[in-house]
Amino acid sequence: MSNSDHVLPVFTAFERRETRVETIYQNYLLALEQAGFDGDIDGSYSGRLIAATDNSVYQQLPQAVLYPRTTAAVQQAFSLAQQDAFRRIQFSPRGGGTGTNGQSLTAGIVIDLSRYFNHVLEIDAEASWVRCQTGVVKDALNDAVRSDGLFFSPDLSTSNRATIGGMINTDASGQGSLVYGKTSDHILELKAVLLNGECITTVPKSLAEAEQIAAGDSLEAAIYRQAIATCVEQRTAIDEKFPPLNRFLTGYDLKHCYDPERQQIDISRLLAGSEGTLACIVEARLNLTTIPRHKVLVNVKYSDFHAALRNAPFLVKARATSVETIDSNVLDLARNDIIWHQVAEQLQDVPDKPMRGINMVEFTAVDEAEINDKVDWLTETLDKLIQAEPELGIIGYQVCRDAASIQTIYAMRKKAVGLLGATKGRRKPVAFAEDTAVPPEQLADFIAEFRTLLDEHQLHYGMFGHVDAGVLHVRPALDMTDPADEVLLRKISDQVAALTAKYGGLMWGEHGKGYRSEYAPSFFGEALYQEIQKIKAVFDPDNRLNPGKICTPWGSDAQLVSVDATKRGYYDRQIPVSVRDDYQAAMNCNGNGLCFNYATDSAMCPSFKATGDRRNSPKGRATLIREWLRLNAAQNFAPSGFPKQTRLELLKQVPSAEQFDFNHEVKAAMDSCLACKACASQCPVKVDVPSFRAKFLAWYYGLYRRQSKDYLVKNVESLGRVMAKWPRVSNFISHNPLSAWITRKWFGYVDAPKLSVPSTSVRWKAHQWPQLDERQLAQLTVEERQKCVVVVQDPFTSFYEADLLEAFGKIAAQLGYKPVLLAFKGNGKAQHVKGFLNEFSRTVDTVVKQLNHVAALELPMIGLDASTVLCLHDEYRDYTSQPINYRVQLVQRWLLGVLPERASALAMKSPQQRLQLLSHCTEQTAQPKAANEWQQIFNFWQIPLQVEATGCCGMAGTFGHEIENQQVSQTLYDMSWRQKVEKPEVITLATGFSCRSQIKRMSIKKRALHPLQWLAENCA
Repeated sequence: MSNSDHVLPVFTAFERRETRVETIYQNYLLALEQAGFDGDIDGSYSGRLIAATDNSVYQQLPQAVLYPRTTAAVQQAFSLAQQDAFRRIQFSPRGGGTGTNGQSLTAGIVIDLSRYFNHVLEIDAEASWVRCQTGVVKDALNDAVRSDGLFFSPDLSTSNRATIGGMINTDASGQGSLVYGKTSDHILELKAVLLNGECITTVPKSLAEAEQIAAGDSLEAAIYRQAIATCVEQRTAIDEKFPPLNRFLTGYDLKHCYDPERQQIDISRLLAGSEGTLACIVEARLNLTTIPRHKVLVNVKYSDFHAALRNAPFLVKARATSVETIDSNVLDLARNDIIWHQVAEQLQDVPDKPMRGINMVEFTAVDEAEINDKVDWLTETLDKLIQAEPELGIIGYQVCRDAASIQTIYAMRKKAVGLLGATKGRRKPVAFAEDTAVPPEQLADFIAEFRTLLDEHQLHYGMFGHVDAGVLHVRPALDMTDPADEVLLRKISDQVAALTAKYGGLMWGEHGKGYRSEYAPSFFGEALYQEIQKIKAVFDPDNRLNPGKICTPWGSDAQLVSVDATKRGYYDRQIPVSVRDDYQAAMNCNGNGLCFNYATDSAMCPSFKATGDRRNSPKGRATLIREWLRLNAAQNFAPSGFPKQTRLELLKQVPSAEQFDFNHEVKAAMDSCLACKACASQCPVKVDVPSFRAKFLAWYYGLYRRQSKDYLVKNVESLGRVMAKWPRVSNFISHNPLSAWITRKWFGYVDAPKLSVPSTSVRWKAHQWPQLDERQLAQLTVEERQKCVVVVQDPFTSFYEADLLEAFGKIAAQLGYKPVLLAFKGNGKAQHVKGFLNEFSRTVDTVVKQLNHVAALELPMIGLDASTVLCLHDEYRDYTSQPINYRVQLVQRWLLGVLPERASALAMKSPQQRLQLLSHCTEQTAQPKAANEWQQIFNFWQIPLQVEATGCCGMAGTFGHEIENQQVSQTLYDMSWRQKVEKPEVITLATGFSCRSQIKRMSIKKRALHPLQWLAENCA
């Protein structure tokens, strides 16, 4: 194709029908805005895309997303939609977007309550209940009531991002359901907005009260009339049909809406599990449970997974709170993840007996003696079985009583959900028929047939779940971009539905129906299915609330959604395979949403935490990039870049680039990224945003003009090297009021650090330590090299923190080494961050060549700044054809290697104040042992060092210096760092240069030191 044949890639795609908002919805949104809607109305393509997927295999583009701030705003949205002009408008409430069956996906309007409906409104500790809005994240709710010794007990693997509204709408349960039950078992009262805009409050009412309400003529009266007609008058049929399982979901809980013993009707039981098909639930009053003061976990190990399943009923008899299981595939994935080092001690392999499955048996109680009796009985029995009945496959067990260790083991178990998606190859384990529920005593036989079914299709799979409740998550690996595998998904889904029926169970044990709703009629039977249709009809006669899910309204000709509905794979397969491979870091995203972790002291994802905008998250950015690639591919336009001639021709076709906005929407999401790389290690499927962000920026600026500030960042290393030769003069030139104004006005940067005075070179010469390049190092004798430790310079500490390099030199010299400053060649991390990939490649080649030469001399190389050291081993691999033969250690790793024999050479003063360590976010996620290593170093002199959990400080290289990022930068600092740093009588040690710079400008009265600086200052 000639250059003249190129057409605009993404721009003209907006003329495609699939991307346009329908006229009726445009008119509705305009009317809603003019009516003064209290909230955000997002009709942008990027905003719609992030609501088009969840944790399922499906994708459906909504017309818009509403983020109401108040209940009145929800009422206003629904009331406006009752006008004749808008009667076709459809809605779907959405919580955290963690559902695995597409419950909240819609072609209409998404109502997202997670942004503003996130407040805990009232706590009654004495009566053990809480009232909250339904956008509150489950873990956030528990944080709010923890000080009262209470918690909301349904325990989900997604508890750090799942909202209470989502839990109610799917009637979520999770671990410990035998004791704690489902979400609906803890609902005391709900506040919901009906489709006509009416707001109702649902609480249990006596049958007499319900009949009295039903005599009225309101919509609420009609609801009570139908509830009585279905749940009371059809009671016998309901009891006969519903299986006696601890966990199962029917959509509308007909069985528990009416309590025949108490003669009560509770409409909340119909709303719980209704998946937004009946109303929009905005508030909930929930029962709380006393936090068990004592907890013990017994990890039982097996020679194979089938043995673990066979043994489960016995473990349930031990009267445990929960029994969780993990198969060998998930264990192997965990072993290869950074989380394994935290649990390895509690899950040790049995000598000569491979551990191919585990059951985690948890006991909780207020009375420790009660736990001890149960644990003693279990362990004694296990000992006997191991010795007397080896054919059972029990190979050992470990008892864990440490609360922190138990929490870490469960973190591994929770992460297993995402780890399944990290398997290599094009086929990835996916959720579509994976929360089947059967009687626990039938589980082993059921799973044996399930495994046979999958083996016949030659599929890899992982299994984990709640064997105490007969619920197991089975996720077969399929390539959803392969049409043949999409057909296989349907076939397996049908086979699993039949298999669960055979064993007296059903497909909806925990995760709801969503696109599996088509199996509902066969489960309920014609008579009962008509009853749930009647309930739908009274709430939503025109099928406008999450249509096609659960059931269709009685008397309607509407259709249920299908397992065969459009999936993400359909869109992904439109991207050429070579492009998918090049952008694998984005294509890997499976929607698990761990990046939505609400915890402020969690490193991932800072931009989402600060803005609350899901576009500014790894999942959001991956979603936008995938669509950007698809639209490019649809126009036969490669996303790799532009030849100059092509760029000129494109610009001629674009009189105003601003009118073609999707490129800019993607760019805006990329600009908000701090490039902290927490996602690269914390995301279970390793969605590495900085890697594809750099590629996108390189493409984007092949078409659009760059801002001058980017060129300043690109050249910061070369400029710094020159300016550092005359630091006093350079500081005067760069930090006088006029220069500060120019830097702010023309380049958009503030608070730039000053160069060190004296410079690193001057300090190094003063100590007569050598400054050598790789050739000069090669000229040293073997004896001379054996005494050397080489410092690989980074631009931050070398130019702006010369005292830190000097501190290392002093410590190394006192330990008997000769510190050597390696000639500075650059690092290039800033070039990568800003998308100057050609320049970055040249820097990489230069530095790799240098470091390989030094490595050949077998000299230890250390770096002081974690982000730049990690760049040498991560980003560098993708941008050089040379082999990487070097290893640059972080300084604490080197110290740990030499201190056991040499620590006595250093005498340290005891600190007068408590020391706390705050880690750089890139370091703490990519090198999770780093903080503990510093503790070990300080322990050589019996100096306690408290490690504080923190998120991102908000600086992240140059991000915090850019004017447009000031609010986000300060928000992040206030969120996780300020309170810790400004504690009185505490000395803060921070491993990141960016972090220390942020503390210097945000907490003016506080100073942060690198641990090396404190050691050097306090070395006697």
